Amino acid sequence: MIQEKLELGIRRAVDWLLADQDTKGFWVGKLESNSCMEAEWILAMHILGVEDDPKYDGVVQAIVNDQRSDGSWEIYFDAPTGDINTTVESYAALRIAGIDPQSDPLIRARQWILDNGGLSGTRVFTRYWLALLGEWPWEHTPALPPEIMYIPPWAPFNLYRFASWARATMLPLALLSARRPVYRPPPDRRLDELFPDGRDAFDFRLPRKKGLISWERFFLTTDRLLNGYVDFPVHPFREAAISQCREWIVAHQDSDGAWGGIQPPWIYSLMALHAEGYALDHPVLAAGLGAFDLHWSYERDGGIYLQPSESPIWDTVLVLLAFLDCDMPTGTESAVERAVRYLLKEQIFVGGDWQVFVKDVEPGGWAFEFENDKYPDVDDTAVAVIVLLRLLPSINDRKLIGQIQSAVDKAIGWLLGMQNNNGGWAAFDKDNTDKLLTLIPFADFGELLDPPSVDVTAHVVEALGLYGKTLADPIVARAYRFMLSEQEEDGPWFGRWGVNYIYGTAAVLPALEAVGENMQVDYIQRAAHWLVAHQNEDGGWGESCGSYMDDQLRGCGPSTASQTGWALMALVAVDSHDFDRQIFRGLEFLLSGQRQDGTWDEPYYTGTGFPGYGVGERVNLSRSAQSLGQGRELSRGFMLNYNLYRHYFPLMAMGRAKNHLAGE
Repeated sequence: MIQEKLELGIRRAVDWLLADQDTKGFWVGKLESNSCMEAEWILAMHILGVEDDPKYDGVVQAIVNDQRSDGSWEIYFDAPTGDINTTVESYAALRIAGIDPQSDPLIRARQWILDNGGLSGTRVFTRYWLALLGEWPWEHTPALPPEIMYIPPWAPFNLYRFASWARATMLPLALLSARRPVYRPPPDRRLDELFPDGRDAFDFRLPRKKGLISWERFFLTTDRLLNGYVDFPVHPFREAAISQCREWIVAHQDSDGAWGGIQPPWIYSLMALHAEGYALDHPVLAAGLGAFDLHWSYERDGGIYLQPSESPIWDTVLVLLAFLDCDMPTGTESAVERAVRYLLKEQIFVGGDWQVFVKDVEPGGWAFEFENDKYPDVDDTAVAVIVLLRLLPSINDRKLIGQIQSAVDKAIGWLLGMQNNNGGWAAFDKDNTDKLLTLIPFADFGELLDPPSVDVTAHVVEALGLYGKTLADPIVARAYRFMLSEQEEDGPWFGRWGVNYIYGTAAVLPALEAVGENMQVDYIQRAAHWLVAHQNEDGGWGESCGSYMDDQLRGCGPSTASQTGWALMALVAVDSHDFDRQIFRGLEFLLSGQRQDGTWDEPYYTGTGFPGYGVGERVNLSRSAQSLGQGRELSRGFMLNYNLYRHYFPLMAMGRAKNHLAGE
């Protein structure tokens, strides 16, 4: 009976995907984040002087749509509390847009802001926005000197020691920090009401650091000196540094007009270049503004939402993996061939920022987005290799076979060159791990570093296993030791790029199976039993984003289709029928929740941009939670809802479970 239900569920899900494929061959789902995306766009339109964008009213409506009942805005769906930064930026955007401060949304938002510490609790990025609006003194924001361009690669504060997303954001902010432009709104749209005791009584200073002698205090003192330097009458080399920053920004613009394939550096680059005198009709700015109209916006409930990024490569390789896990169902042949040709066309053979510290390695990776050649990433490349290697036996076109083999060889060469010294792999860079950088005043958000993570490493190991390497290979052995060192005492693995321990564990177990590990050994059984212990009563699995700050939430949360898919794939990889009862229950959850059109509903966020730890890797929460300055609301974090996760991960799980149960 279960096999028949699985066949029907798989067929419906496959048909849904076939109808969803773009004519160019890729799949891409909407990527949801938080209202900062829309709020910052509204603020940027004011700063740039754009007055006639047809999206404007829809973007304002999107902000209003997503306000919580308590008046705040949140980082992820159903967060325990709102976020002060998102709420302040959304409030400012609505005021700039002309919404009456005595309207219900703004009355509730203002009360929430004042009840939750007011503007004093905002992060550095929010303060930069307020400074641009004339609501915060520039001298009380962290200084980002454009002279960073002169720091050599061997020095700790070289630009390329920061994570790729951080450096792409820092340089435009360095220009704005040096120029200190102010675009004050009309008097009736200023934020006077957020200073109930008046601006003169408000303490705008950066928080003081504890301890007379510490790196934090050293950097805070240095920041004060750098801020004073802006007003100093002599600035040797500053204009030359600013010129180099401008050139770097222009050279790093993507061919679709964005920067770095993500929204923050894109929006900051537009404002920085505008402050440098670039007119709105300049080709660079025109392309940057126009990019928002390509793929980056979508409509929902009368609002227009702006995506933080786009995921065509990631979504496409994972859809293909789902087809493979379901034994290439009838009717998928032409769709698969179109997707493969699209992937081959998108492989990157030009250089990027990663080459600053990775010498004598040829390009060959894939990026996450449509156009982001400067920043190929290891995760997309590893999964693309997995898919292409598994597809090879089903390809009959000899020319296409040769192209796939060549693409895989080049990708493997690039992946091997990106292995970190500790054996793991990071997303974009190699050995990007200098924690000293995270102590500067600028670093009170997200992650400044891109260290190796076990989930990315596992995907590379799985690719290497399909490429013919085993645990006996020295490269795999180093990665294996890294993965073992990252396992938690009770069995699971931390998820850096997906929520959270369910994701990490689901990446590691199939990878170990692919390189020939004995799946009955104790440490693997501990991981499997951890998953079994966290199965929900309804048969599914779920884990809250809050697990990044509360250990009691590890593996706990409302059941979701994507996380249930991950847990099932992990249990199937253990290759034991001891867990068939749990697998049956998980499948029943997926099948009962599948919609008539073949897909699933999933409002919960199961993708991770930043946990908000600063260092970019798992931390000991018992020691670090208080110093991080965030709770389960993840005010330093950045969480994502990949709208196709709810579809292809359950489909993968059903296909793998079907074959597992048939094997019985």
